[in-house]
Amino acid sequence: MLSPQHAWCKTPRFARILVLVLTVALTSALDAASVTRSVTSFNEDWRFARYGEMNYGSFLEEPAGLEKAPVDDSNWRELRLPHDWAIEGPFRDDLPNAEGKLPYMGIGWYRKTFTVPESDAGKQVFVEFDGAMSHSKVYLNDQYVGEWPYGYSSFRFDLTPHLKVGKENVLAVRLENKIRMSRWYPGAGIYRKVSLVKTAPVHIAHWGTYVTTPEVSVNSATVRIETTVRNHNKSAHPVELRHEVYEAGLKRVKVAETTTGKGSIAPDSTEVATATLELSKPKRWDVESPNLYLVVTSVLQNGKLVDSYETTFGVRTIKFTAEDGFHLNGRRVQLKGVCLHHDLGPLGAAFHTRAMERQLEIMQEMGANAIRTSHNPPAPELLELCDRMGILVIDEAFDSWAKGKTENSYHTLFEEWHEKDLVALVRRDRNHPSVIMWSTGNEVFELHSDEGKRISQRLTEIVHREDPTRPVTVGSNKSKPIMGDWKDSVDVIGANYNQGVYPIFLEKNPGYAIYGSETSSTTSSRGEYYFPVKEPRNRAQKLRGGARNNQISSYDLWGPGWSITPDEQFALLEKYPNFAGEFVWTGFDYIGEPTPFLAWDQTLDLNFKNEAEAKRAQEANKRLNKGKASSRSSYFGIVDLCGFPKDRYYLYQAHWRPDYPMAHILPHWTWPERIDEITPVYVYTSGDEAELFLNGESLGRRSKKQYEYRLKWNDVKYQPGELKVVAYKGGKPWAEQTMKTAGAPSQLSLSADRSTIKADGDDLSFITVRIEDSEGTMIPQAGDLIQFEITGPGEIVGLGNGDPTNHESFQGDQHSAFNGLCLAIVRTIDGQAGKITIKTRAKGLGESTLSLNSQ
Repeated sequence: MLSPQHAWCKTPRFARILVLVLTVALTSALDAASVTRSVTSFNEDWRFARYGEMNYGSFLEEPAGLEKAPVDDSNWRELRLPHDWAIEGPFRDDLPNAEGKLPYMGIGWYRKTFTVPESDAGKQVFVEFDGAMSHSKVYLNDQYVGEWPYGYSSFRFDLTPHLKVGKENVLAVRLENKIRMSRWYPGAGIYRKVSLVKTAPVHIAHWGTYVTTPEVSVNSATVRIETTVRNHNKSAHPVELRHEVYEAGLKRVKVAETTTGKGSIAPDSTEVATATLELSKPKRWDVESPNLYLVVTSVLQNGKLVDSYETTFGVRTIKFTAEDGFHLNGRRVQLKGVCLHHDLGPLGAAFHTRAMERQLEIMQEMGANAIRTSHNPPAPELLELCDRMGILVIDEAFDSWAKGKTENSYHTLFEEWHEKDLVALVRRDRNHPSVIMWSTGNEVFELHSDEGKRISQRLTEIVHREDPTRPVTVGSNKSKPIMGDWKDSVDVIGANYNQGVYPIFLEKNPGYAIYGSETSSTTSSRGEYYFPVKEPRNRAQKLRGGARNNQISSYDLWGPGWSITPDEQFALLEKYPNFAGEFVWTGFDYIGEPTPFLAWDQTLDLNFKNEAEAKRAQEANKRLNKGKASSRSSYFGIVDLCGFPKDRYYLYQAHWRPDYPMAHILPHWTWPERIDEITPVYVYTSGDEAELFLNGESLGRRSKKQYEYRLKWNDVKYQPGELKVVAYKGGKPWAEQTMKTAGAPSQLSLSADRSTIKADGDDLSFITVRIEDSEGTMIPQAGDLIQFEITGPGEIVGLGNGDPTNHESFQGDQHSAFNGLCLAIVRTIDGQAGKITIKTRAKGLGESTLSLNSQ
């Protein structure tokens, strides 16, 4: 008999409470000699070959039998995962710019030869893929193992039946990407990490723990641990579970433990055990103090430890209300969120933890406290980072359901795979405290129909079955489904744009929680300013206003027809505090979807009222890009593709961090061709008023009015020299900034985001190159070609400049600057410590060097 606190059951039921958690499977620190579970990186020593459509557009026939062990792959390319074959380019004018003009189509084969030692005889051996783009089929020693077509899903296959213990094994993976499978750049290849997992025959199953905290108070928290145990043996086995809870950190402090009574698990079956324990005075997970706990679950057979599994979780409560939005641990928290696509700029889709960490650091510095994973399951590391950094997450599953948005989008998989993909997402991620909602879709076509309500209800039921502790949402860009019966199929309404619906929804739908799931869609190019500055008066002017030479002015006034400025969205959320907050489209620029310079005949737009309006938009785009859609990345980002903030960054920072003293002037102040011409000056500040000075002379003091978020001096006549702003708050000096006219280009200046990095072959340093005059003022319109040279134990793995129209390779040893800036990304070499030196040169600007320490 088990004690009343513990039970073994086939189909557990859960109370529906909005609370909690995170899960990571690692080798336990407990008694390593007796624990059979091991998790090792499987990223090294792969061979790769490509077939079908090739990089430059030629076609190479795929040979038969590439899954066979005897295949000679000695001339295949050797590489280390993660790998994105498409980011290697080249950019091609014949490819859709909606998907970034990069050659992601085609067939990729990966092969890895490995040996499992005799000591692993009797163990279960699994291979885990965090993501492979796409239509993966996996083979071991000539035998089919399994497949998983959705490129964003994580999955695991059992290799044991076909494994040769003590001998050489060949794992082969076939991927295939089709044209127009996405509305943005999807990437290609095994672009997330791969792991090899070894366990005892009796072990905790894949994503096999589920930790919730159904009761939380200042004094205590009830922790409920549900553990799924798998028995691969052909006989029943007695099993006992032990759970030990620690405060997570460098030094683990045990705070609670419990042991189940003994239970028996039937042959070749799975059983679920539940246990509860109490934490005294729990440290809650919060955006301001992201405290984490760790539960170590041990599996014992006849007193012997056979498996140990670690699950990180957080103690916290969440609640969405119709009256005032989102509550975290009992207090209202405004969602200051951004949408992020999965690519990492010059690195493409290949996932690098440090690159994502840098993105999140930049967003937090701006004031963001939430991320929406648009529009697909993220890499697991993103959620681990958000747990640690205190960032809230909407975890999104799909961009389309049964009706597709592009020729080969997810609709081709939906009927057969939607439940498998959704279950995989929820089970993988349901222990992360950062995850506060599940999103089952974005702007899906079905939302206006009874079919859409039926599908939405079904998806919600699947999520609630797997995790009843969090609400389900969908991002809708149509006002009809927001106002219609569809809203009953989810827990929280996500409104993409449709700002006019806000007051109507609140009036006609009391009792429904709602938030801005996608907002603003302002577009701009970093450092570009066009004159005269005319604010748009209608949708057509939004689309074409401020646009020249496939760039968009950075006065932050323009966007597609459905967009509004950040200022307008700020005002709406202040007027209607029932809304839980917003998720801006987007935090970073991303590859593909370069609206408004999009070849709209190659993709579908979802934001126009009717076909006639969409056609007018297409014609406007043709005029804008002069018949050629050359842009390859987006303009929506608050930050450009390389992580350099645009002016808009400081508008959000001023509003989202009102207690942070800051002031930002735009435009730059180097306009030799504009002497005595009107050059409007805007100031973004967290102060409530500011005074502007040009060469020491006051141009007046401005104060913010209600629902005003930027200060404007529209009649400034340009004179070279110094432009200075002094901001005030409560009548006292608060912050200031100075903008100087640049002299002649004189030098290259290098700076690194981190000068000391790990010699593990994964860590990165992001090197910013500035073109400056002799006094260190950046040349704001410089576009010089910069040559790079690196020595020491490192390599340059990415180059870029943030220009959406630039078609230079992201790889190599040279790249042009854009408006004064260029980026180089340096990666360490595994196991090789030492000094890394980066040298740059440009014609007429001499050489500059920077050193990093790899250790």
